[in-house]
Amino acid sequence: MLQVIAGESERLARIVNDILLASRLASGAATVSIGRTDATELARGVIAAAETHLPGDVELLLIAPDPSPVVAADPDGLRQVLVNLVENAVKYSPNGGLVELELQQIEGRVRFVVRDRGLGIPASEQERIFEKFFRLDPNLSRGVGGTGLGLYISRELVRRMGGRIRVESEPGRGSAFFFELPLA
Repeated sequence: MLQVIAGESERLARIVNDILLASRLASGAATVSIGRTDATELARGVIAAAETHLPGDVELLLIAPDPSPVVAADPDGLRQVLVNLVENAVKYSPNGGLVELELQQIEGRVRFVVRDRGLGIPASEQERIFEKFFRLDPNLSRGVGGTGLGLYISRELVRRMGGRIRVESEPGRGSAFFFELPLA
């Protein structure tokens, strides 16, 4: 029972933190502190953290160039975006499969791609998923919970770091979320 209580307490704390961050982003009170960030090291940490509570039928894979690119980003903001995208990829892959986090160095920028082979997103909803509190499955008919804040927060943080986030998806075949940040 104590483990259940601890787990639920952590979940509620994350929800409260997301609501507070979304409120600060919406009001313009949230700021980012751009610095030199080792993209591969940060991504490796996100993958390692996700693996601690990964369902047994999901595999995480990090694909990164060598040497590791250094991006101009807020490390906490970048971590938050990658955590949101990786957690969503896992959550929306109810049948398991591979979730990839790929870094690509392209013309003075680093492209981050989080790819899954899960439920996918209908074309008519692909812009709306970045809206605050929007949920693709509001009735939880697929058993996927959440507040509808993760992608809103991700979009706003990426925008404040000088990037833009987008999605490519096909229902039943999975999704790929892309954003780029400048090299430091």
